[in-house]
Amino acid sequence: SFFTTSPRHPGVHLLETVSPALTPLPSAPLQDIRNTVGNIPMEWYQDFPHIGYNLEGKKIYKPIRNKDELDMFLEKMENPDYWRTVQDKMTGADIKLTDEQVDLVHRLQKGQFGDVHFNPYEPAVDFFTHEVMIHPVTNRPADKRSFIPSLIEKEKVSKLVHAIKMGWIKPRKPKDDTPTYYDLWAHEDPNSILGRHKMHVPAPKMKLPGHEESYNPPPEYLLSEEEKLAWEQQEPAERKLNFVPQQYRCLRAVPAYSRFIHERFERCLDLYLCPRQRKMRVNVDPEDLIPKLPKPRDLQPFPTTQALVYRGHTSLVRCLSISPSGQWLVSGSDDCTVRFWEVCTARCMKTLPVGGVVKSVAWNPNPTICLVAICVDQSVLLVNPCLGDKLLYGATDQLLESYVAPEEERVQPVQWVTATMEEHSKGVRLVVQHSKAVKQVTWHGKGDYFASVVSDNSNMQVLIHQTSKRWSQNPFRKSKGLVQCVLFHPIRPYFFVATQRYVRVYNLLKQELTKKLMTNCKWVSSMAIHPGGDNIICGSYDSKLAWFDLDLSTRPYQLLRHHKKALRSVAFHKHYPLFASGSDDGTVIVCHGMVYNDLLQNPLLVPVKVLKGHAMTLDLGVLDVLFHPTQPWVFSSGADGTIRLYT
Repeated sequence: SFFTTSPRHPGVHLLETVSPALTPLPSAPLQDIRNTVGNIPMEWYQDFPHIGYNLEGKKIYKPIRNKDELDMFLEKMENPDYWRTVQDKMTGADIKLTDEQVDLVHRLQKGQFGDVHFNPYEPAVDFFTHEVMIHPVTNRPADKRSFIPSLIEKEKVSKLVHAIKMGWIKPRKPKDDTPTYYDLWAHEDPNSILGRHKMHVPAPKMKLPGHEESYNPPPEYLLSEEEKLAWEQQEPAERKLNFVPQQYRCLRAVPAYSRFIHERFERCLDLYLCPRQRKMRVNVDPEDLIPKLPKPRDLQPFPTTQALVYRGHTSLVRCLSISPSGQWLVSGSDDCTVRFWEVCTARCMKTLPVGGVVKSVAWNPNPTICLVAICVDQSVLLVNPCLGDKLLYGATDQLLESYVAPEEERVQPVQWVTATMEEHSKGVRLVVQHSKAVKQVTWHGKGDYFASVVSDNSNMQVLIHQTSKRWSQNPFRKSKGLVQCVLFHPIRPYFFVATQRYVRVYNLLKQELTKKLMTNCKWVSSMAIHPGGDNIICGSYDSKLAWFDLDLSTRPYQLLRHHKKALRSVAFHKHYPLFASGSDDGTVIVCHGMVYNDLLQNPLLVPVKVLKGHAMTLDLGVLDVLFHPTQPWVFSSGADGTIRLYT
């Protein structure tokens, strides 16, 4: 039975039926057990309307119990005898327990006897006296069998003797008190993986002391003052010796070794922390591990030899750009000039003094326009070099002059200024004045828009300009880090922004971030996009080149570490499967980068040629690389003031 305390009555509240065996009490009159169903489980009658049968054999119907939870709760609250009411399982009727029955339940709960009058602590009655009397209880004479040996026992003993003789029963061995030691792994399965002895590797021996550890070493083993200083400045892990050799007169003068306990402790650590485990050596042919790359001669054409050197600049040449026809080359230098060259002859066609260091130049990629953007200090100059077809550069001037200013002035982040007469005679047509120094300029493929990067860490770092409307805008609301360079996608309306560690790809139509590429480099220096538009390469100042497959992942498909020093520039060829990187080690490395139309096939990257020729100047080597638009030729500009063409 289970009991809980009632909210009204502090006594016990019965929830379950008291066993029928406890119900009749000695003092209560015997009940009329009308239900003569017998001692069977009452669950059998659960689904029937009757509970059993009376003496005449007629059904005894269950009392109508259609109380729901609410009625039960109300009865519990209102009926003062609810706590002492139980349901009789035999008849199904509610029975109210009397006081004696409640007392009986309380006593049984406490573990006491059911009968009130029973005293468990009555004094014990001593049936046999503890005093020895002189008269015995019985005085019968002893039996005869108590005087003669037992025949049954004799028979048992003779059987045991016979069994010992036959060796069926062995006498007990004396106990051996000496402790036994046994090998814990003696009975282990030798083929089991846990077989300890199979994996046992003896501890490596310590290196035996050499002459340098002698108390009187030969003089060539003693360190000079400079060597001692160098030894002290080294990291403990880098030192060849972990002590300084010293010389003593005699063995008596040698002091106690101060690092003795330290070294013993380290040896103990080495012994118990060293994972001594047999590595199963795989027999692999080293040739199989090297990827099977095609031979460079099968990947021709690519530039192999230096053909021309363009001399004329007096300081380092920072940037290069080439006309869409591939006939003219423009270069910007720290000697505050921009030079225009004829590609085939290395002849300087024109020199334009700009009055400041030229950080970036970009020739308009539209073949119907002859226009070059030049970054000088805080402005971008749009220059018509007046080279080549007179109709072409004449049409460019007409296009720029046909601009009609809007009626109302618009607020812009930059100022568009028409060139003065003196500047116009040099070829400058428009000046786009920025608030801070401009470090890069790049054109969109159609040739109307160009983007500029400003040396600043606000949200005004990147600006996009439209030449035909002379209109500029700032596409970003907030700064995401120091922008290194930007690029327009050659086909789709995407815009690539490279910060120090990431390249973010923005959709210009939807005006949202599409991808964020993790370069795995410390500082990105340059970036180039494959003409197909699905692969980009990033050069970094920690001498890595990361190739990204935009459809594959936001992490590099391959990291190339071919250069010894910082990469300054990377470039893709427009038509051939070639890309190049220029570095501060003075070399240009040309690689074959084949991108397949089959999306399941990964790009094939093979370095094919290292081009040398630039002299190192002020720890700088190659500052810019550029491919010819149609031929498999590469241009490089260096800190030695020269531009070199490799064909």
